[in-house]
This record gives sequence, structure tokens and C-alpha cells, in this order.
Amino acid sequence: MKVAVYYSNTDLRIEERPIPVISEDEILVKMMASGICGTDVMQWYRQQKAPRVLGHEMAGEVAAVGGRVKGLKKGDRVFVSHHVPCYECHHCKTGGYTACEALHTGNYEPGGFSEYIRVPAMNVKYGTLLLPDNVSYEEAAMIEPLACVIAGQKRAGIKSGQTVLVPGSGISGLLHIQLAKLKGAAVFATDISEYRLEKARELGADHVFHASRYSAGELKKINNGKLADRVIVCAGASQAVQQAVSSVERLGTILFFAVPREEISIPSATFWRNEITVTFSYGAAPDDLKAALALIEKGGLDAKKMVTHTIALPDIQKGFALAAGASESLKVVIVPSAY
Repeated sequence: MKVAVYYSNTDLRIEERPIPVISEDEILVKMMASGICGTDVMQWYRQQKAPRVLGHEMAGEVAAVGGRVKGLKKGDRVFVSHHVPCYECHHCKTGGYTACEALHTGNYEPGGFSEYIRVPAMNVKYGTLLLPDNVSYEEAAMIEPLACVIAGQKRAGIKSGQTVLVPGSGISGLLHIQLAKLKGAAVFATDISEYRLEKARELGADHVFHASRYSAGELKKINNGKLADRVIVCAGASQAVQQAVSSVERLGTILFFAVPREEISIPSATFWRNEITVTFSYGAAPDDLKAALALIEKGGLDAKKMVTHTIALPDIQKGFALAAGASESLKVVIVPSAY
């Protein structure tokens, strides 16, 4: 089978490997769509473990089923999560599923950018969802990123009547914009790309700012003299961090959904006086994945608009160039050569 091995953003090599052998508790999935995540093109982050097969937003067709697997059969259309909790550790028993060590260390083999994927027993049990007929494989590749957004907004406490600022209008920012609007919040967005700002407008942002011209004062002008109740940082640039710090209202919350490579510095005395909460979000729990699929299935969020490019696995280098360039692309999805 063909796999795409990551060495750097500009060096992905198509290699031949044996199709993985599954155990009695596992399944084999033929990849039909696998999204390129923003973290996949964070070269400073990914190269630490290179060479490796990336891809964790994967949907496909069940190609083989272990003898002890229940509820799945060959030919089923599925989404498979790469990270699942154990449900047995201290964190899981207290509801902190994304702190579970199993969630952080588990994965499927060899990765989503592969023709076939071996799904371990835990991922079969807790991370495999049957796809409704009206959800395409490309839409299913949006389940994991949307689930992470759902988890992040729960952590930040997004609700109706709030004002939400989203620095960064890439795929994560656009998902946050849509979900916050569904919850009844007023949403403001920034970005350095006019293309992405236009997408933010299309997908519901009440007002957009070019990041180079944004200021907290400008936000106040259109927000009845207030700063943002919630700021969701969806860009790794230091400018996005500075915008967040300057733009949060008293008793507000900053959620770092994306983080810069450099350490973050905050004005602790000011935040203490204004009782500002700073929090971070990583990953999603199985319930968030189910909620994401339900939202896509029912049309509450239009996943089709998020997918701007589909690229065949042998041409994955073009996909990474599109995703890393971030000029006029949103979600880039890798598909097999043909299906």
C-alpha cells in the first residue's frame, strides 16, 4: 500500500508498505478522506518526530473486521478518531478525558495519510462512528476538528448574549465563528488574509478586521464601548496573542485554541485586578465527536463549505503546500487516487 511519510512541510515521500495485519479486536479501514490539520503543517512541532505518517482526520470504508468485533462489518462507512480515552484512569473517572494518558499516546497505524489503517481495539470501541448516508467522506473529515471546537467552547463557556473575538480566521477560527453564532453570541473576527476575512463574513461573523488594522479601541467602537467577553485565539502569531490580551473584558476569558511557538506572556497584575481567566484546549472526547457528527448530519453547520480542495494521496505535497500557504484554501482533504 502507499503511505505518505512526512519529513518536513516540503518533503513528503510516497512509500510502499505492507497492509497492516489486524488482531481479533481490531478493524482495517480503507482511507477515503483524511484532512490536513493546521498542526500537520506546524513544521517546528511535527519535525520533532519525523519521519512519520501523519493524518488524524480520517474517514473511510471498513475493509476487514476482527472476529471479536461487534457492531461493524466489511463495507461500513466510518469516521475513526485517532485519540481515545481509557475511561479507567483518574482523569477519565472525573470527566477529564483529554488529560488521559491513553488519549495522548494512542493512535492508529500508520496514520491517516495511508491507503489502509489498522484501528486498535480501544479506537474501535470508543472512536469509531458509523456515518449516516447523507454525510460524505469529505464532510466526515471535518468531524475531528469540529469536535475540538465543541470541546474548546465548552471550556470557555460560550453562550448567548456574549461578544466573542476570534483572532485567526483559518479553518478552526471559522468553525468557532459558526458554532458561537449558533449559540447566540455576537462574533468579531480578525485575519491577515482578505480571502479568509470574506469567508468569516460568509459564515456569520458580525464584523471582521484586518489584523494589521485591528485595535481594542476599534472593537469598543462597534461593541457598545465593551471589549470581548470571550477571546478564542485561533492563530499562532504573536500578534494574535497581543490582540487577545488587549481585547478581553473584565471577568472575561481567553481561550488559546492555537498557541505560538514562543512562550506566552500575560500582564498578571492587570488580569488579577480584572479577574481574567486564561485557559487552553487540546483535543476532544468521544461525546464531542458524536456531537460534531450530529451537527454535520443535521445541517446545523455546513461542513461542505469548509472543504476547498481534495488532493489525491500521491500528490499530497501539493496539499501541504496549499495548507501551509494558507492563501486561498480552507480545509484541504487527501483522498485515494480514485474511488
